[in-house]
Amino acid sequence: MIVVPAVAVLLVAAACSSTSAQQTRRPAPTEVVATVGASEITLAEVDDRALEQPAPAGVKLSQALYDAREAALDDIIANRLLDAAAKAQGVDRAALIDKEITAKISPVSDAEIAAWYKANQNRVQGAPLEQVRQPIKNYLTQERMQAIREQYLDTLRAKTPVRTMLEPPRQKVAANGPAKGSANAPIEMIEFSDFQCPFCLRADPTVQQVLKTYGDRIHFVYRHYPLPNHPSARPAAEAAACANEQGKFWPYHDRLFANPTKLSAADLKQHAVDLGLNAAQFDACVDSHKFKSEVDADVRDGEQAGVNGTPAFFINGRTISGAQPYDVFKKIIDEELAAKKR
Repeated sequence: MIVVPAVAVLLVAAACSSTSAQQTRRPAPTEVVATVGASEITLAEVDDRALEQPAPAGVKLSQALYDAREAALDDIIANRLLDAAAKAQGVDRAALIDKEITAKISPVSDAEIAAWYKANQNRVQGAPLEQVRQPIKNYLTQERMQAIREQYLDTLRAKTPVRTMLEPPRQKVAANGPAKGSANAPIEMIEFSDFQCPFCLRADPTVQQVLKTYGDRIHFVYRHYPLPNHPSARPAAEAAACANEQGKFWPYHDRLFANPTKLSAADLKQHAVDLGLNAAQFDACVDSHKFKSEVDADVRDGEQAGVNGTPAFFINGRTISGAQPYDVFKKIIDEELAAKKR
C-alpha cells in the first residue's frame, strides 16, 4: 500500500476530470541551459536524467517534458553546488550531506506520527496506525530532510551564481471572459473552471490569496469549462454568464461557490433575486440559453489549450493543473515577474 502518493498522482487527484500552443523554440541538445559558477549544464545532460522519468497522465507532452527537464536540471544544479561545497571543505559529497543535512534532522515523535495519521485518513486507506507507523515516520523524516536540504542549497546559491535558461512551454489562450485587474498587468492568469467541481471550490481560496498578494500585477480571467459528468455545471455556467450581462458576474460566482449544493434551476434563479439582479431579464436569459455559444467557445478554447479537467490555470501561458497549493502559483508568478525585469 502506498501511504504517500507520488507528485504526479497528487496533481491528477487535485482536479475534476472530463470523460471526454503556442510554439516554443526547440533548443539544441548542446545548448547551455544553466550555469553553476563557471560550470555549464547542457540540455543533453538534463535530458539524460529527465527522460528516465514517467510522464503523468492527462498532461501535454510538452509540459510533461518540461516538468521532467526542470526536475532533472534542479537535481543536477544541486549536485554541482554540493560537490563544489564538498571540495571546498576537503570532503566528498556524502560526507558533506551527513554533516550539513542528515545530522540536522530532528527525530519524528510518536505524537507527530499520530497527528499525521489522523489528518490523512484518505491517504492511508483505512489501514490501522500500527500498520503504517513506520512508512509515516519515513515520510515525515524525508520531508524534514528535504526542507533542510533546500535551506542549505539556498545558502550555497547565495554564494555561487546560478542562472537557468530553460524556457517553459506556453499555451496561447485568449483572455475572453469576466476579468479582474488591468489588462496591462505583467501577469495574466486565466482559469478554466466548473461550478460543480469540488476541486474548483477548493482552489478558490488560493486564487483569492494570489489576487490579494499580487494586487494590480495580476490580470485574472475566468473561463467556463463545465464537465460533461457534472450535470449542473453547464446550467450554472450559463446562469453566471447571464449574471455577467448585468454586471454581477463576480458576486454570482462567489455565491455559487458559497452554496455548492444549490445549483438547481430554481436555485440559480433565486441566487439572482438575492443578489438584486433584474429577475425577469435574468430568467429570460437563462431560459433561452442566451450564452450557450459563449460557454461552448470557452470549452473549445480550453480543449485546444490541453485542458481535460478542472480547475486549469494558465499563468502567462504556463499551465497549472488542479487545485494546487499557493506556493505552486507563487513560484511561477515570481519567475514571470523576475523575467519581466531582465
